[in-house]
Amino acid sequence: QVSPGLRTPLVPVWLCSTLGRHSVLFSTDRQLLSHWKAERIFHLYLYSGQQEQSHTAHLTIDSHSHHWEEAPSEDPCSTGKRCPALEMTIRTKWAGATVRWNGTDPFF
Repeated sequence: QVSPGLRTPLVPVWLCSTLGRHSVLFSTDRQLLSHWKAERIFHLYLYSGQQEQSHTAHLTIDSHSHHWEEAPSEDPCSTGKRCPALEMTIRTKWAGATVRWNGTDPFF
């Protein structure tokens, strides 16, 4: 039998399968899924357990950004460039969101 703590986690947690690799994407903000204002700018953490990941990646998500607000040179997903698969996965939940990797090289 599954304990209640596992059925209803205290923080938002997503299990992801990106490019055949499994990872955990989570937030420490309990209000992220229950309060719509918390979804403006928030932080997600990614742990994959892969050898190339030496520490948990800290991502900043801006779900209400617009592509015209950023300089074209800053957008890694601009026309003609490949977008990291994890960013595309995040955009299935928050369409059009920008993802900042905060100094970590995208490894997905």
